[in-house]
Amino acid sequence: MTGKRSSVSSQCGRWFFVLVVGGVWGVGNQAAASVVDFEDLALPAQSFYNGSDGVGGFITRGVLFNNTFSDFGGGFTGWYGWSYSNMTDVATPGFENQYSAIPGHGAGGSSNFGVAFATAPGDATIDVPDGSAPQSMLITNTTFAFLAMRNGTPFSKTFGGLTGDDPDFFLLSITGLNAGGEPIGLVDFYLADYRFADNSLDYVIDSWTEVDLSSLHGASRLSFGMTSSDVGAFGMNTPAYFAVDNLRVVPEPATWTLLAFGGIVALRRGAARKVRVVK
Repeated sequence: MTGKRSSVSSQCGRWFFVLVVGGVWGVGNQAAASVVDFEDLALPAQSFYNGSDGVGGFITRGVLFNNTFSDFGGGFTGWYGWSYSNMTDVATPGFENQYSAIPGHGAGGSSNFGVAFATAPGDATIDVPDGSAPQSMLITNTTFAFLAMRNGTPFSKTFGGLTGDDPDFFLLSITGLNAGGEPIGLVDFYLADYRFADNSLDYVIDSWTEVDLSSLHGASRLSFGMTSSDVGAFGMNTPAYFAVDNLRVVPEPATWTLLAFGGIVALRRGAARKVRVVK
């Protein structure tokens, strides 16, 4: 009976292992579907939030986006960090249209999306909840930046120049910072790239494009910085804006490993106890 009991116990253990790992994998994938889509933030039609209430940021789906708003008096205001919007104007150039995304809507035809203004690294940040990790996000150009690069403005050049041969670029750099504020990784994404020898390959992003952030697992904060080939005496000439949607946040791998290990140990002990009473 001892040999049979051991065999049954071993088989039960294997089945419980499969069930627990499968269950944890399923729950993990459910959690992985947690997406920050900005749709929980109420906005009137064709409007935006830019931090004018002075709160200093906003939380959506448990994720914190920073914002700094300044009122200079006389009707002059300014902000940097993050805003959110449902503006759909893809035709009007200039600063007055700083809250529209060039696709004309949020990702997948949704209403809301986030807009960042970041003239210096760290102007725009996202704080990731404890026990979570960034997985991916969708990024595109704002109408303001897109039209400035495509057509030029009194303050910035047309990308590619008169011949189309100028090796222009507009680069978004996403740095992952740990709890101590130290960098743990970097993801670069070109919002425009005209550096190709073949000009037909040059592009300015005009659709929602997925950016993989899985290399930044372990980051407590995402910090965004922008650089451009179009630089003048006062810094970057390209409007320092971009839009985001559908930030995917997943549980840290270590969290699910601990859950799986604890579940397997508990269930195997339970299985062993049940097998011992069989005669």
